[in-house]
Amino acid sequence: MSPLWLRALLLIALVWLIAGGTIWWARSSTPTPESIVRYVAKHPLAGQSQKERAKRLEEVAEQLNQLDYEQRREMRVRRQMDEFFRSLTPTEQGQFLEQTLPSGFRQMMEALNKMKPEKRKQFVGRALDEMKKEEGQDLPEGAIESLDANARKIMDQGLKSFYTEASADTKMDLAPLIEQMQKNLQGMR
Repeated sequence: MSPLWLRALLLIALVWLIAGGTIWWARSSTPTPESIVRYVAKHPLAGQSQKERAKRLEEVAEQLNQLDYEQRREMRVRRQMDEFFRSLTPTEQGQFLEQTLPSGFRQMMEALNKMKPEKRKQFVGRALDEMKKEEGQDLPEGAIESLDANARKIMDQGLKSFYTEASADTKMDLAPLIEQMQKNLQGMR
């Protein structure tokens, strides 16, 4: 084999080695729900300085924001982050929500936009049934006014995402859900 062919083969092998290493590194550094749960368990916030708590909070939020919609939904369903969230101070909870809500709601709107209209209507139908069960139920005096700042952030971000991220078809399909939510809220006041 001539030296030119040998160099070409070595160069190709080097390129493939670099590409393979890059792919392996990218896959191993991409967070998964399991890796986030492990990180949170391995790095408890109790006893940490304010600076260290803020750093960990930001790291968890950054990892959570890299998950796709289905992964985040599964974590919510399994309530895998509940203990972590409860370990935060009210101020930290607000910061965590500010860091994670926009991307979470954006992903949810994208998922709704991509749903087939029939499936989206089924989703709306189930949600409407649940909300109608709640309609007319009396809450304690001042319950709406006493919603904490975090609950208001969630509601505000959700509506903002709905109005800015949802497609026209999604908005039309979700309109009955928004109307029912308004009815329920007005009935509670």
